[in-house]
Amino acid sequence: MENFSVFDIIGPRMTGPSSSHTAGAVRLGYIARRIIGAELDSVHFTLYGSFAETGRGHGTDKALIAGILGLLPDDPRISSANRIARESGVQIDFTFSDEPADHPNTVDIDAVDVNGKRTTVVGRSVGGGNILITEINGLDVEVTGDYPTLIIQHHDVPGVISDVSRVLAQLGVNIAYMKVFRHGRGDMDAYMCIETDNAVTPDMQAIIRRLCPDVHELMVI
Repeated sequence: MENFSVFDIIGPRMTGPSSSHTAGAVRLGYIARRIIGAELDSVHFTLYGSFAETGRGHGTDKALIAGILGLLPDDPRISSANRIARESGVQIDFTFSDEPADHPNTVDIDAVDVNGKRTTVVGRSVGGGNILITEINGLDVEVTGDYPTLIIQHHDVPGVISDVSRVLAQLGVNIAYMKVFRHGRGDMDAYMCIETDNAVTPDMQAIIRRLCPDVHELMVI
């Protein structure tokens, strides 16, 4: 028997005309902002496929801006996202690409924070307000944002996965799903994407950093 989410049956709670082009786009921007983890200086969005063809008509551009500014899909301020970005001093640019993409609702987000750090995030809106982040800083990942999620960048050395798992267990955090990504064997850096049943608080994050020395960046969604 096939399982359906509540979004498949009644749709997400949202502002805008389309679950894929509006609610999904807001979530893509919002999760990218959480991955960036700092105040923004500039963001360049490259839209592909259906996002590029009908993005302005369906409000995808405003939705992505709203999400990257930290707004959620049901926020009535989505229609004012351009103005909010200008007032916040965040420079926003768009490219509507005709190049082929693996999925019709795909966006490449290239952001620079106020500290000069650049972060790239590629994601897709897969319907019903659901999304999938497929790439972070050039590394293939799979992040849905449906659960509290830890994205951990770490040295690719023996023991680091068990160290993080052990600390989470000691903190009473149950792992629902974990996947490890790296470019190739022998790379200095790899990523863990860990979905958990309960939120990982800032105090818990500090403990992970202190007890797991091979973790050098930790992001929470």
